Amino acid sequence: MRVIVADDHYLLREGLRALLTDGGVEVCAAVASAPELVAAVDELGPDAVITDIRMPAGTEGIAAAHEIRARHPSVGVVVLSQHADGSYADALLAHGTDGLAYLLKERVGDVAELMRALGEVCAGRTALDTRIVDTLIARRRTHAVDALSERERSVLHEMARGLTNIGIARALHLSESAVEKHVSAIFGKLSPDGAPTTHRRVAAVLAYIAGDTA
Repeated sequence: MRVIVADDHYLLREGLRALLTDGGVEVCAAVASAPELVAAVDELGPDAVITDIRMPAGTEGIAAAHEIRARHPSVGVVVLSQHADGSYADALLAHGTDGLAYLLKERVGDVAELMRALGEVCAGRTALDTRIVDTLIARRRTHAVDALSERERSVLHEMARGLTNIGIARALHLSESAVEKHVSAIFGKLSPDGAPTTHRRVAAVLAYIAGDTA
């Protein structure tokens, strides 16, 4: 896997480079600004990028993520932030969820979690830090999600983390067939009929975390 790292703080940038390199990831560039990041992606064509949300202020990382996904749909983007405020995740996912991840910086030391997020975005899926998922759930308005059973909510919670049905089965100690049954029930309550499975999955997750039914 080839990855570009972006962070305006030298020590954090180089620390992340070392962490990834030790994990067997090829870091093909490490840059300090959003414009440099976009230019490096254009030039080097990585599999994914990991970017700080603020470089040096504002939300340049989110803007860069949107630009990269628009110009290079096959490149996954992991955004790192110290903010557990769900509004930043909302902004990141405002134009689509595929190939995007939002992780808190405190998770960076957890190599397994970082590698999982990279794997998800490289596969075109979405990954959200569990604290972000909890924040978004806590502030959601009363809507169709209230019709879900407790088990269905647990399954949807894991879907929002980016887990596949197999991953959900392992996390909740269920059979894969049981998970498929719950997912089907969730689709029936939260996502449009007739939509492709991938789209229905995204619609259900968005209904859950954003507080809007699809």
